[in-house]
Amino acid sequence: MTRFLLRRLLLAVPTVLGVTVVVFATVALVPGDPVTAFLGPGAPPEARAELARRLGLEEPLPVRYLSWLGHAATGDLGTSVSAQRPVTDLLLPALGQTLTLTAAAFVLVLVGGVLLGAIGARGAGGRLSGALSTLAVSAPQYSVALVLIAVLSVQLRWLPAGGTHDAFGDGGPADLLRHLVLPAVASALVPLGLTARVFRTALGTVLAGELADGLRARGLSRAAVLRHCVHNASPALLTIGGLQLAYLLEGVVFVETLFAWPGLGRLLYDALSARDLPLVQGGVLVVAVAFVGVNLLVDAAHALIDPRVRS
Repeated sequence: MTRFLLRRLLLAVPTVLGVTVVVFATVALVPGDPVTAFLGPGAPPEARAELARRLGLEEPLPVRYLSWLGHAATGDLGTSVSAQRPVTDLLLPALGQTLTLTAAAFVLVLVGGVLLGAIGARGAGGRLSGALSTLAVSAPQYSVALVLIAVLSVQLRWLPAGGTHDAFGDGGPADLLRHLVLPAVASALVPLGLTARVFRTALGTVLAGELADGLRARGLSRAAVLRHCVHNASPALLTIGGLQLAYLLEGVVFVETLFAWPGLGRLLYDALSARDLPLVQGGVLVVAVAFVGVNLLVDAAHALIDPRVRS
């Protein structure tokens, strides 16, 4: 197991380095002038030159990349142009909010995906399970979020439409939970449908195989048979669950923007609008590294469950 983890870590290093190259080059080559975006078109040449020097825009692109990579390796992601604060000071609180939303959505994905998949695999309600999972996959996330806001917030006034706490609330966990419901549901729909479909296929294959027949022949109850079959289908659930967790980390930009959730997605959206290159590069790098880290954890968990993966 130790050798397996070391191999995965060694493979993750060039992956992260490749991500840094793509992130820096993509952001640096985006059309537009960050100096003009921040100072305005009528700024004096001296101010423009000073800001360009502070941002390192006068250096060639490879030199700028190596300088940025060296500072990023030490945790220094630069200074936000628009906020005039260290990028890490802005990213860490936003990352915490994104992780909170991602965790809530992931719980819905796992619970809903396993229930729908198990119902479909056992035959009872198979058509309903398939229809619901297909509807979840096909529903446009952006449109679903707008419908949730229009119906549950505007019309029925059951849940708040945005933010993390009420302006005059107590700011406690119950208040946070009320604000989490709508963005978590909007984020979880597509991953829930995919998880249900994959788990339904995996569990159905195990239930129709020799393992389930042998367990039934030994006189085990239906619940015991199902429990053993779920365990054998868990590698597929782990794989698709890890992929959907990574998807949630990257795919909450629209949800955070619509629901005014102060996470990484909303922060990056505002940074792109302001052409704040250091903040954009730092934010995208954090998301990419988190994606690689999630996949590494999934590989490790998969190896623990199925020793054949370690070879």
